[in-house]
Amino acid sequence: MTTREIISAQVTKAILDLAIAGKLQKGDQLVIGCSTSEIAGGKIGKASAPEIGEWVAGAVIRACEAKGLIPIFQCCEHLNRSLVMPLSAAKALGYTRVHAIPQPKAGGSVPAAAWKLMEDPCLVMQVQADAGIDIGDTLIGMHLRPVAVPFRGEIAQVGCAHVTAAYSRLPYIGGERAVYQEKQ
Repeated sequence: MTTREIISAQVTKAILDLAIAGKLQKGDQLVIGCSTSEIAGGKIGKASAPEIGEWVAGAVIRACEAKGLIPIFQCCEHLNRSLVMPLSAAKALGYTRVHAIPQPKAGGSVPAAAWKLMEDPCLVMQVQADAGIDIGDTLIGMHLRPVAVPFRGEIAQVGCAHVTAAYSRLPYIGGERAVYQEKQ
């Protein structure tokens, strides 16, 4: 297998495993944070790799399409951790849009590639996603809805980058006498 195929397969597997563990449903939002520098074995923010960004963004978009999920890509701190997502979804969810176009060194290689690969992308200020995958310790927690449940799947690394994932659940309230729905 080529490096592209390996990375794409790792990303796809991580998404599919998380979708099962988190019982994600059609229309749920999946946020991805990714450092291509870390995937390539470098230090986050120091060696952006646009080619790897295309591989990752493409794999995420394809896996999300297969599961009916909304793909959302977190930018780096240079764009205040704003997010690339489909315009139709941003409008439907009422997210606040912002004005910028991510670039490999101002936003990150993955969001820049997602911008090019998506049919009608936009940039939003923040989201409350149902689940997320963080490739390379980019800190996506601010974009997950409470309560985030850590998930350790089979994919612990993509390339050289550490992978962390979480899905969210509804908060439990009411104490020991409360009765909860099975489906969240």
